[in-house]
Amino acid sequence: MSEQDRFRKKAVALKYDMENDQSPKVSATGKGYVAEEIIDRAQQNNIPIQSDPTLVELLSQLNINENIPEELYQVVAEVFAYIYQVDQKLKNKN
Repeated sequence: MSEQDRFRKKAVALKYDMENDQSPKVSATGKGYVAEEIIDRAQQNNIPIQSDPTLVELLSQLNINENIPEELYQVVAEVFAYIYQVDQKLKNKN
């Protein structure tokens, strides 16, 4: 990866606590080396990663701990459904 590509890379992490949150919140956002760190930590903790540059661009405009806007509920719900499916597959393998 070139230095220029490294600085273009962006990542956003979401969190959702069904008991305390009305909607998912941004828990981390970054570009370049920070994006790489977010992705590395997710991989180290077996957190599924989904690549969607358009969604990342929209979510990266939010502040940390800010709830996602209602307009993004559908697409974020699809991301969480994907993560749920991956988690179920991993549990069934063990």
